[in-house]
Amino acid sequence: MTDSQSLASTPCRLLVVDDDRRQASHLAQWLCGLGHHASAAGTAAEAVQALARAACDVIILDGAMADARHVAAAAGVNAGLVVLLPASHRATLVGDATVAAPVRDADLLAAIDRARAAAAARAAGGSVAPAVLGSHPAIRRVLDIAGRIAATPATVLVTGESGTGKSLLAREIHRASGRAGRFVEVACGALSETLLESELFGHVAGAFTGATTDREGRFLQADGGTIFLDEIATATPAMQVKLLRVLQDMEFEPVGGSRTHAVDARVILATHESLERLVADGRFRADLYWRINVVTVEMPPLRSRPSDVPQLATHFLRAAAAKAGRVVEGFTPAALDAIVSHDWPGNVRELEHAVERAAFLGRGALVDATDLPPTVLGRGPRVGDAAVGCEAPLKAAMAVPERQMILEALERSGWRRDAAARALGINRTTLYKKAKRLGMNLADLAPGR
Repeated sequence: MTDSQSLASTPCRLLVVDDDRRQASHLAQWLCGLGHHASAAGTAAEAVQALARAACDVIILDGAMADARHVAAAAGVNAGLVVLLPASHRATLVGDATVAAPVRDADLLAAIDRARAAAAARAAGGSVAPAVLGSHPAIRRVLDIAGRIAATPATVLVTGESGTGKSLLAREIHRASGRAGRFVEVACGALSETLLESELFGHVAGAFTGATTDREGRFLQADGGTIFLDEIATATPAMQVKLLRVLQDMEFEPVGGSRTHAVDARVILATHESLERLVADGRFRADLYWRINVVTVEMPPLRSRPSDVPQLATHFLRAAAAKAGRVVEGFTPAALDAIVSHDWPGNVRELEHAVERAAFLGRGALVDATDLPPTVLGRGPRVGDAAVGCEAPLKAAMAVPERQMILEALERSGWRRDAAARALGINRTTLYKKAKRLGMNLADLAPGR
């Protein structure tokens, strides 16, 4: 381990579980040196016995060891779970926090804190607010900048591709700022100029047709807090003029009104477009650009930090499983390999939706590759692909769940084809035809396959 540093949080009871007993003991001793009460176990059985003897705040578990799920099950919801992910990314266990090899001290300590917070939230019957996750140097630089400017009044411009988590970073900056007011988010691209002006600044009764009462704007709602203007590049030239004045003086009038309101609001803006290019093309005001370009933070695309993908996937899986009301312990090696290999053009948002789909559609305790979207498996069309040739990938994608349903029906019926056909609501002849079309030889399938 490297970059040793003291842990700011209060001491706690930790159990380190690793089939490399020497490594487990070494890590436990290091944690004891930081003021914690840490012990080590070399097998799942030893860990289960240790948990039966005494309560534990956090378990640090080698995610690739045999029977790792038994340890997590014994801990239940009372202890936080940190999963150490080996370099091969073969771990299949979902934890409160994941640390990928090579393990850095700072990453492990941060993971312990996240796991403790998750366990505390479960005990209180609540949930842990989402945070910007990852330990890749690219995301660590982003979080370092965010931490340094959070308590300042500086305007922040967050750039990056769609789905990289710009809104999440804005919320994290607000959380760390200590500002007592609200976090108010406005999707600028979703509103016309007239509606956006009313949304931001409010309006008085009679300002336009349908304005029957006074309405408070979002800037006023963000007084004392933070206002986040997403997709600022979509603002019209007229709206850019109005925004420039507000950002300079923090004063505005509601639509149709004459009273000037002054607010104290931290402003964070975001865009996936290049504002510099828009300025050069005359589509964005240069003076507004220089006004908002005080501190710029670029969210890295997910493909540039692949080591964070397993951690994000396990985080999303835990949340999706809770929504689905299912017990999902993790990913099969094939599923995790597919997730790590995909380049994620939709970034973190695409990953979250892919994992949610798998949790909602899957049937087993582990998410399998067949539960993932065809695009993640490399079988479906990408965004922007031509429509020509899409029929074959779609047909192949549809075959995956159909083949899986037939196999599951055969397994449940003891590999009796007539019973499997009845369970599927078809006759035996149709079952044979479907199997032939799917490339399945029912005569070769056996219970021990």
